[in-house]
Amino acid sequence: MKSLVTSLALLLVMALLGAACGDAEPADEMAVDSAPAERIVSITPTGTEMLYAVGAGDLVVAVDEFSYYPEGTPLTDLSGWDPNIEAILSFEPDLVVMDWNDDLRSGLEAAGVSVLVIAAPSAIEEVYGQIQLVGDATGFAPEAAVVVDAMRTAIDGLVDDAPQSSALTYYHELDNTLYSVTSSTFIGAVYALFGLTNVADAADADGAAFGYPQLSDEYLLDADPDVIFLADTQCCAQSAATVAARPGWDQLTAVQNGNVVELDDDIVSRWGPRLVDFVEAIAAAVESAHTD
Repeated sequence: MKSLVTSLALLLVMALLGAACGDAEPADEMAVDSAPAERIVSITPTGTEMLYAVGAGDLVVAVDEFSYYPEGTPLTDLSGWDPNIEAILSFEPDLVVMDWNDDLRSGLEAAGVSVLVIAAPSAIEEVYGQIQLVGDATGFAPEAAVVVDAMRTAIDGLVDDAPQSSALTYYHELDNTLYSVTSSTFIGAVYALFGLTNVADAADADGAAFGYPQLSDEYLLDADPDVIFLADTQCCAQSAATVAARPGWDQLTAVQNGNVVELDDDIVSRWGPRLVDFVEAIAAAVESAHTD
């Protein structure tokens, strides 16, 4: 069980590392047929959320085992991490929405199936572009534009209304073995909207960990972040209470000031429409830290 929850905690890490180490094409270069899709299989939770957000949910005939949001998705045992092309084709899709995987993409296209790759982004603008691509591929382009406009307005408003925070430091926890993210990652770019300083940056100054270093208790106690964000509340049952109970952590500024933020693992590990919720959580934490 522990190996399973650890794997779930690092889903985004694995996706981004795959993109960093490979030769994935940008999502906006992925060709889809001019005719809108009628039978869609999604094997990426982020793609699934985008499909439903633009209004294409009724066209989705099957999703992977982790695409359990929103409620009512046609869950199957399809795997996005170890995909089986025969299993995917058994649902007779005309479009498959997936993460980057050259072999799978080639096989599906050889079978006459269109493919839309929702690859891990490096900037928020790429997220908006991916949602619009989902709309274009499914015949819901106007609806996708509405989703994008609403997201952009909400995120820009949250950032504009937040106090200037360049003096605040933070630690983002991916799992309870202290894997984190640096400013070079998409998650780091979201925090950078608020000007926060990432204490993990120095741990991967040479980029050898591709922006996902594993820190230590000693490192974090020395860094003493102002805010701690926990993205392992579901996978690893972490909370403000468990953090405070770690040896020495009760002395951290974030713990003493009550600035340990419990995030929803799924929201943080996906970059679809619920990105607004992640940004909102950061904005609330920034406001709280400034009122201490």
